[in-house]
Amino acid sequence: MSLLGPQLSRSFQSASPPPDDDHDLGRFGARMGFARNEEIYAQDEEADLFYRVVSGVVRTTHLTSDGRRHIGDFYYAGDVFGLDAGKTHRFSAEALTDCVVLVVRRAAVGRAADTDIALQRLIWTATCRELERTQAHLMLLGRRSACEKVASFLLEAANRAGGDLVTLPMGRQDMADYLGLTIETVSRMVTQLQSEGVVRFLDCRSFKVIRRPALEAMLA
Repeated sequence: MSLLGPQLSRSFQSASPPPDDDHDLGRFGARMGFARNEEIYAQDEEADLFYRVVSGVVRTTHLTSDGRRHIGDFYYAGDVFGLDAGKTHRFSAEALTDCVVLVVRRAAVGRAADTDIALQRLIWTATCRELERTQAHLMLLGRRSACEKVASFLLEAANRAGGDLVTLPMGRQDMADYLGLTIETVSRMVTQLQSEGVVRFLDCRSFKVIRRPALEAMLA
């Protein structure tokens, strides 16, 4: 029987060995495939599991009582998500693209971490990274202009891509909901950055950084 229970066994690829950087967590979980836009876990669902992206991209979202959507973050291969401090998830998680996720039961890891120093370090590092991401997002939302927010988003995407030619996995509405802007404002800021020769969009999701120093200077 699957470590995570029969309700999650339908898509697990537990027979497949985890990648090298998942060898510690792989002992306590299994891989599961999700199609684009498929829910991984729901807002307010019990947080007895956490997750690591093996391939693809995941987004976390929170719906307010009046129906507004806030995006918490985007997670790429190697990122850990779902490490909520409380008993339930404040955000839901969805596959932004087709993806494979390592799903891990928290209780099993917690018991093993009592004596496994390497596992303690892995969980501590993942928790600290999540805190850093949350703090950076709060600063972005609270202390940046609309143009700076979009510039920061594009620069981070370029840094993740490892170069100046980038294909975004998310659309403009996702960008807007992450940055706390309207989609119209995001589009205006993209147009402004293009007119200043900082970036050039090749289509709605692909762009090239033309003047990286200028992009970085906006965020200094």
